[in-house]
Amino acid sequence: MSIELNYLDTGGDGTPLVVIHGLFGSADNWRSHIKAWEASHRVVAVDLRNHGRSPHVAGMGYVEMAGDVLALLDRLSISRAHLLGHSMGGKVAISLARLAPERVASLIVGDIAPVAYGHDHDSVFAGLRRVAEGRPANRREADALLAEHVSEKAVRLFLATNLVRGEGEGLALRLGLDEIQDDYESIMGEPAGSEAFAGPTLVLRGSASHYVADKHLPALREVLPEARLVTLDAGHWLHAEKPDAFRESIDAFLAEVEPTAD
Repeated sequence: MSIELNYLDTGGDGTPLVVIHGLFGSADNWRSHIKAWEASHRVVAVDLRNHGRSPHVAGMGYVEMAGDVLALLDRLSISRAHLLGHSMGGKVAISLARLAPERVASLIVGDIAPVAYGHDHDSVFAGLRRVAEGRPANRREADALLAEHVSEKAVRLFLATNLVRGEGEGLALRLGLDEIQDDYESIMGEPAGSEAFAGPTLVLRGSASHYVADKHLPALREVLPEARLVTLDAGHWLHAEKPDAFRESIDAFLAEVEPTAD
């Protein structure tokens, strides 16, 4: 059963651009990009289940998460949209495109392939658990707790976007951490759907990332046969590391497909 996702909606005319964040992210992480895009597009950015301000529920499968986004499109009376998903959000977008291709004007995938991956987040889960148990009084204390397990400062800053002032004293995580960790295998698995998506597709990958390596390209071409591959000089968080190049690539792609997308 789908749930009602929290979302940001800039309003406006034309085919909307729906933005879907990655694991441990939220719509809030995309505010600078949304601000740039809202001049030319209606932008709808979602909080996936167990993320941001959306409800915490069991199940992180791609059928369920794609269903949540599809239900939101229905609530907003959006018949077709450009989908942009990063990492886990990219798999959600691929799943929706495969399950309901008639609702997808174009697909933009940020640094993820339609394949299963290994366990990459053990230290992140450990750090987040340490923060949840420690109930830090401020962000400096939270960073120190995260640093016991997560050495990369940039990753800690990203994870800290999930901190909110709790009902009692100290900071709390707004993530559904139990629900995410309980179904982590689904997150790391393949996207949902059995058919290829043959619509206009852009895949952006980071040259310093392992998520869309050359070995993944045959699987990518099988699922996304029309994919245009662009490599940016960045790591996995290419939209944060190279925001201008990331946005320019997407703007050029949308300008090309927009006239025939409606």
